[in-house]
Amino acid sequence: MKVSIPITHPDPTLIIGYNDEFLKKIKRQYNIGVSMRDERIYLQGDEKQVKEAARAVKKMLKDSYTESSTHQKIRAVEERDPTCVTTPKRLVKAKSDGQAEYLRAINENDIVVSIGPAGTGKTYLGVAKAVSYLMAKKVERIVLTRPAVEAGESLGFLPGAVEEKVDPYLRPLYDALNDFLPYDRVKKYLNMKTIEVAPLAYMRGRTLNDAFIILDEAQNTTGMQMKMFLTRMGWRSKVVVTGDITQVDLPVNTFSGLIEIQHLLKNIAGINFVYLNEQDVVRHHLVQKIIKAYEAKNST
Repeated sequence: MKVSIPITHPDPTLIIGYNDEFLKKIKRQYNIGVSMRDERIYLQGDEKQVKEAARAVKKMLKDSYTESSTHQKIRAVEERDPTCVTTPKRLVKAKSDGQAEYLRAINENDIVVSIGPAGTGKTYLGVAKAVSYLMAKKVERIVLTRPAVEAGESLGFLPGAVEEKVDPYLRPLYDALNDFLPYDRVKKYLNMKTIEVAPLAYMRGRTLNDAFIILDEAQNTTGMQMKMFLTRMGWRSKVVVTGDITQVDLPVNTFSGLIEIQHLLKNIAGINFVYLNEQDVVRHHLVQKIIKAYEAKNST
C-alpha cells in the first residue's frame, strides 16, 4: 500500500526534523518505506502499518501548526547543531569553518563583528540568524541598517522621495529577507514594524531593546557613525556588524569606523570579531578566484 500526505506547513524542515529524524523514526517504528518530495510525505509498505503510520504523521502535522510548537522545533534544531539555522523557507548550514565560527559567535556573544570579502555569507547568515531568532521568540523585532550613501549618507543630494533615495542601498537586505521568509510575511512584518529596514542615519537617538540588529556594509561608516550605532543597543538585544575593510568607499582622509573598532573594542568581553577569507566564499567559483587575484594585486 502507498499513500501520500501533503505538507502545508510554511517550513517543511521543521516537520521532518534535523537530518530527517522524524522520517527515520516513522520508518523504524512501522517498518515501512518513508520519503518526502514536492512537500508531500510518502508512506509505502504493509497496509496496516501504513495506515497506522499515516495517522501518526497526520497528528504530528496537526500539532506542528501551533505557534509554540514551531518555536520549540527551531530551538531544538539549532541547539543540536549550532552551525545550522532554521528559517520558514529553508534550512541554512554553514559551508565552511569560518561560517561555522561566525554562527557560533552569534550564539555566544551579544555583539559580533564579521569582516571579510564579498560572497563569504556575512550578510546572508546574519539575516538568517535574525529571522531564526525572531521565529524562536528570542527577540521581538529585527532591525537591518546600512549607510544609505557611501559618502556620508547625503540623502539631500539624491533626487526623489526618501524611500526612493534609499531603496537601492537597502535592496540587498530585502533580498536576504525574501530568501528566508515568504513574501507576504515580509510585507506583514514590515507594516507592523516587526522588521525594520532603514538607513543608518535613522538610528540616531534610539534605544533598541529585544531586537536583533544588523549593520551591513559597516566599512562605510565613520567613527562617529559606528559609535552612534553601537550605542543604540538596548536590553536583551543582539548586534551583528558586517563589512569588508578592503572596500571602503568613504571620502579621502575619512577613517572607517569598522577599521577603528578592530583595535578599540577587541579586548571587551561579549564582543567577538570573526574574520572570513576567500576560503569562505560560497558564490560562483569564479568569485573566489577574482577575490584572490585582487588580493594578490594589493599585496604587491
